[in-house]
Amino acid sequence: MLEQLRQVNGIDPNRDSPEFDLLFENAFDQWVASTASEKCTFFQVLHHTCQRYLTDKKPEFINCQSKIMAGNSILHSAADSVTSAVQKASQALNERGERLGRAEEKTEELKNSAQQFAETAHKLAMKHKC
Repeated sequence: MLEQLRQVNGIDPNRDSPEFDLLFENAFDQWVASTASEKCTFFQVLHHTCQRYLTDKKPEFINCQSKIMAGNSILHSAADSVTSAVQKASQALNERGERLGRAEEKTEELKNSAQQFAETAHKLAMKHKC
């Protein structure tokens, strides 16, 4: 359980290594990530999760690279990326809405012009019929 996690040990903050230790209330586990980058991502997600969901005792992160606890973590970068994508999509939808509005206005103008042309043609036909 996350509540039982007491310490996250990155082993060496000066070296990119995939090894790390997790200390729980009743257990000590040695872990090896696939890559140092994967370890960093795992630590960032774990740190964020602990900060967000644990209210009492939060685990101690020791011997971890400072970028793991930094405000500009991969999670924030991902959130910024999503926010940017949402803003771009919103802007594109607004632009599309404006183009559709202009198209509707032109369609209405063409309809009115066609109706006026039809009335004028009908009047001319009636005038020449007599």
